[in-house]
Amino acid sequence: MDSRVALIGYGTGGSVFHAPLISTTAGMRLAAVVTGNPERQDAVRERHPDAKVLDSVDRLWEAAGSYDLAVITAPNRAHVPLARTALTAGLPVVLDKPVAATAAEARSLAALSAVRGLPVIPFHNRRWDGDFRTVRRLVADGALGGVQRFESRFERWRPEVKGSWKESTDPRDAGGILYDLGSHLIDQAVVLFGRPDRVYAEIDTRRPGATAPDDVFVALEHPGGERSSLWMSATAANLGPRFRVLGGAAAYTVGGLDGQEDALRRGLTPKDPGWGIAAPAAYGTLGTPGAERPEPTEPGGYQDFYAAVARTLRGDAPPPVSLADAIVGLEVIEAALQSSRDRTLTAPATPAL
Repeated sequence: MDSRVALIGYGTGGSVFHAPLISTTAGMRLAAVVTGNPERQDAVRERHPDAKVLDSVDRLWEAAGSYDLAVITAPNRAHVPLARTALTAGLPVVLDKPVAATAAEARSLAALSAVRGLPVIPFHNRRWDGDFRTVRRLVADGALGGVQRFESRFERWRPEVKGSWKESTDPRDAGGILYDLGSHLIDQAVVLFGRPDRVYAEIDTRRPGATAPDDVFVALEHPGGERSSLWMSATAANLGPRFRVLGGAAAYTVGGLDGQEDALRRGLTPKDPGWGIAAPAAYGTLGTPGAERPEPTEPGGYQDFYAAVARTLRGDAPPPVSLADAIVGLEVIEAALQSSRDRTLTAPATPAL
């Protein structure tokens, strides 16, 4: 029987990412969507007519036994309270990033998850970007030799500030680009090379009228000697390569962004032909100066996240992303904040669970 999914929130995260991915995954059914916004309620009924529309989260908790999974895509400050209530109601959770505003909050959530015997699965979908999958393959196969430096960028040119909770300076909102895009970049670096020993960061607010950080650089030193250099910016008038990975035998460089988010925004889903396939013109290059060749990009696969969640709910596999990994990411973010304040290299303060 399909797992019955209740989606909490139908903003960009719910409407663009979660709902289309859930509704096209075998073994899962989008059974309900919680949103109090009348326009969003109408949008749910139009695109997902078989899903119940609940106007408040209380109605979900009252009928928690009718569902098998809660997916939480709400403003950051609501992540932990909603996840704790879902676990208490007996529901496993998929939780948008960042899972919490602090590592301490995330560790408390992990403790409750363990007590309840129910998983909390961070939605770190960028692990399934095609370009990152290509980097993972090249690193694992030794095609680059020993990796010396991993450069990764999420850069945008958005000089005008759009008012939203993401611009908040209240620590409970976990606003700013370090929590937003940095959560992905840090997670990818940790997946490749492990929890860093030291962190250095430069965190700035550049745009007129901006209050939260919008231009950030983070450097990580990993136990194996690899160094990660991570850039995230809304003020980049010239975009650098998405990845530049330098190894002892070769380098891999690729530009642009994985196309799955843009496809989802255009209303496509993983069931559409050519999903996740990069055009040859978008391939990166592999090699050394004068001896470079195009390197085909692995297919992107956001759908694989929810397919793995379905296996977890059946008891057939562990979660596709562990909550411990998300805690490491928050520890790194907190070390980056301290480093930027002190202008020093900083060790993440607390070991992950």
